[in-house]
Amino acid sequence: MADQSKGPLLRANPVFRGVPVKEIEGLIPVTQAERHRPREFIFMEGDPSLWLYIVQSGRVKILKHSRAGKDVVLELLGPGEIFGGVAVLEKRPYPATAQAMETTEVLKIPRDPLLTLSERYPSIVREMALMIGRRLRTAHESVKSLAVEPVEARLAATLMRLADREGKRSRSGVELPYHLTRQNLADMAGTTVETAIRVVSRWLKDGLVVDDSGRLVLKKPDALRAMAQGEPEGA
Repeated sequence: MADQSKGPLLRANPVFRGVPVKEIEGLIPVTQAERHRPREFIFMEGDPSLWLYIVQSGRVKILKHSRAGKDVVLELLGPGEIFGGVAVLEKRPYPATAQAMETTEVLKIPRDPLLTLSERYPSIVREMALMIGRRLRTAHESVKSLAVEPVEARLAATLMRLADREGKRSRSGVELPYHLTRQNLADMAGTTVETAIRVVSRWLKDGLVVDDSGRLVLKKPDALRAMAQGEPEGA
């Protein structure tokens, strides 16, 4: 990626909102671009946190390996979103694994120049803390859902979180702008892929969602939201 393409992405990110343009330009020569194939790992849980990453294009999933050997998807991140930053600031290993969902391009900023810059501009740390706070609230809702909600409500809640975050309204409904496999959906909702296939198949049959070349379109988002909130069908 040419240097002139890196600058706008860095300047547009809220984490660098309080940093002068001249300082951001100083990061550009040390910032590297990487392309990852679908399903390729960007880093693994436990790896040294040498880089802060920003999604330039494509999608990244952040996942955690459970003791039972099952992957739990914590987040799906799209263009402009940062990951790996807190581990970098704390100089501790990455606490989770990052994997490309599709062909993905990322920018990566080395740890030492970032730490030096954050000492001069504490707003970097503040903005990152706000970002993590938002993600933790979402994670808390997910964990609470896993603990008490039936599986269909969990799957509906997962779809609605993704739709609220990145869904695009059209005449067809609310479109998710990426291919979401049944496995990814199952991992996010804490269920098996067989259950996710069965539930989504029923939703397709009932017209709650449609499958547009692998991308789900929520035809009846209000019904799915009610289902996610545990309201009886038709209420």
